[in-house]
Order: sequence, then C-alpha cells, then structure tokens
Amino acid sequence: MKAFRILLTLAASTAAAALAAQADEITVASGGGVYQDAQRAAFFNPTAEKMGITIREATTNGLPEIRVQVQSGSVTWDIANTAAEECAIGSKEGLFEPLDKSIVKEEGIDPKLVGPDWTANLYYSTVMAWNTETVGKDGNVPKTWADFFDTAKFPGDRGIYDHPRGNLEVALLADGVAPADLYPLDVERAFKKLEQIKPQITVWWTSGAQSAQLIKDGEVDLIQIWNGRVDGAIKDGASASFTFDQGILMADCFVIPKGAPNKDLAMKALGYFIAPEQQALLPLHIAYGPINSLAFDVPGVLTDEAKKRINSAPENAAKQIVLDVAWWGENGAAMMERWQNFKQQ
Repeated sequence: MKAFRILLTLAASTAAAALAAQADEITVASGGGVYQDAQRAAFFNPTAEKMGITIREATTNGLPEIRVQVQSGSVTWDIANTAAEECAIGSKEGLFEPLDKSIVKEEGIDPKLVGPDWTANLYYSTVMAWNTETVGKDGNVPKTWADFFDTAKFPGDRGIYDHPRGNLEVALLADGVAPADLYPLDVERAFKKLEQIKPQITVWWTSGAQSAQLIKDGEVDLIQIWNGRVDGAIKDGASASFTFDQGILMADCFVIPKGAPNKDLAMKALGYFIAPEQQALLPLHIAYGPINSLAFDVPGVLTDEAKKRINSAPENAAKQIVLDVAWWGENGAAMMERWQNFKQQ
C-alpha cells in the first residue's frame, strides 16, 4: 500500500507538472512560409519573451481546418490565422471564442475589420506580377487587370489563387467596372469574364508558398499573387516584377477557436499581437502593412523611406481597392460553391 501511495503521488506530481507546462504555452496556426516567418519575428517571439511563455506553431489553410477542429471537439490550436471574410463567416457559425476587448484592444484598427470574436492582424494585397524573362522585355509591361486578361497582347501561362475572393473583383475590373462601382459584385458578369481566361490558367495555386515558387521557377508568365510573396521571391532572386495598380487591399485575422485548450493565455497573447509596438515590426520582415494605424507612430521603428514601400501606406493604398469584408461574409460560402462548379465545367 505504501508503494502504491508513492506511485499515486508521483503520478499526480507528473500530471501537475505537465499541466503547468501546458499552461505556459500556446499553439498558433498560420499560413507558413515567409508569411509565418514574419509573424514569428514581429508577433510570436516578442510576445513569448514579454509573457514568459512558449509559442508553438502549426500551419493552416484557414477556416475549413478551423471548422473541422471545432466541430469534432478536437481543438489543438489556441490562435488561428485566416482571411478576414472567413472570420466573418466563422463568426456566424459560432466557431470562435468571444474576445475580451479590455485585453484585445483594437484602437487604431478599422472598425470594419474587427468582430466580437475576431480581429484583423495585417494588410496584404492581391497584385499582378509577371516573369521579366518572358514579359515586358520590349518595355511593354502589364499595368491593369485588363492587360492580365489580354492573352493576345500578353501571351503566356497564367496562375491564379484557387478561391473566388479577389478573383471576382479582378475579373470585373478587367471588364471595365469602375472601382467605386464594384460592390455589390456582379457575380454573373465576373464569372463570364473569368471564362475568357480559363484556358490560359495553367496553375490554380492554393498556398502563398506555392505561388512564390511558381514565379521563382518561371512556371508562369503572369500571376495573381500576394504582394509579400512576390516581394520575397524577388529578394530571393526571382526574375519578376509587380504593380500595386488595381491591387486588392485585403486583411487577415486572428481567432481563438471555440474550445481552445489555453483560451485565457491566448487572449493575452492576441492583445500583444495587435498592439502598435509589435505591429510596427511587421514591415521589417515582410512587405505587408500593419493593421494598427498607430504602428506608424511608434518611434524609432519605421523610417519615412520604409513607409513608402508598405502596401497600406497612403500613396500605395490610393492605387488599390479595399476588399469588402461584409459582402464576402454574407456571400462567401455561396461563392465558394459557385467557384468549384466553375472550375469543374
């Protein structure tokens, strides 16, 4: 009996130690590649140091994977990254924990980019890029989405993101719709325009890392791509260029999945992730913009020259169209179904 009691004591101590260790760590899932590298440097590592915790990482392609974890009751992520409009969809489905706004302080963030259970975390842009070895050698480079769709003027293989978000906007801009008249989206007109270029789409890419590799390897001549991915590819030696003209300015968001194992600790970490001091660090590691406008006022971080290169800086933002998160929140699920049908036709 004495030996049995000793074993019970040891087992209890081991379990308590395991729980204590778990209480000092959280798991954050994001998009991988240079994207997650930048978040690690700007958000995760500084937060871990300030809080004295361990932040473990996983990768995710967004809402579908979050949904599976929550609906199966097997949530392993404490914070997850996805697109802002997917946050709006997931919020309606009840997939996220409510945020304590006294901890997750959103001053400096556009009110359109936050919800009761989600908050945006950065700006990125969907832009047009091209292989400089095959496009523009005569000095004639594509400037608009109409050029992207003009396969006679700019022949070659195309790559686009395998998702309707951004693609519908791009198609309508290519078809002559003025930016101010984009929303609500004319869905029928957009898909009709996409049909015109479908034969030239040789790759429907599904991750930022894949899109960067496509442009680095020269597998496509023109590509619809996220600005941070093409910027990183160019820095890695890719023969490529891109433009902010007619770019689609978009946001990603953070959520705490319903049933997250370390919800309270995750809430505190999330507050640090969106604070101006850490938001200001983001453009030092990737060509994406801080979601918190107060980041531009943090002393000694972003120079005036650096601010000129940030996609959400005023001079660059003025060339772009801001994606309507509310429209996609209402229509995203239906558009995804329509998108799959379009691809299979």
